[in-house]
Parts: sequence; structure tokens; C-alpha cells
Amino acid sequence: MSTQTYLPEETMVRRGLEALMTALGPIETARFLNLPRSRFPDYVEWHRQWQTRLSPQPFFDEVFGPAPAVELAADH
Repeated sequence: MSTQTYLPEETMVRRGLEALMTALGPIETARFLNLPRSRFPDYVEWHRQWQTRLSPQPFFDEVFGPAPAVELAADH
């Protein structure tokens, strides 16, 4: 089993900022860092409410395509 080592906090912050600057640029990095932290104060409750509005069938239809129509055999 390998031992997990953590970066010093200063190194982690510096690398994180460098990654943000590379990926987003200075303006979007500043916007990201200034986003409100309490956007979803109770994320779990928000997620549960969101889930109650979901319907699985439209999702499945979008991902897999609508289910093929089943033709019933004519009784002879």
C-alpha cells in the first residue's frame, strides 16, 4: 500500500491559481474566485427538489432514442 503525501498548502494554492489562469485567463479566474459561496446553501435539499422534477423517460429517449413501437400480432 502506498502512502499518500499532500502538497504544502502554499504550493497547492499556487498550482491551483496557475491552472485557473491557464484554463480561464485572468478575468474569468477573478470571476470564478468571486462567485458567491452560498449559491446553494443546502445543496442536498436543492438536489432532492431538482430530482423530483425529473422524468426518466425523456432522458432515456434522448440518450438511447425512443423505444421502438411494438406491433401486436393479429389474432387468426
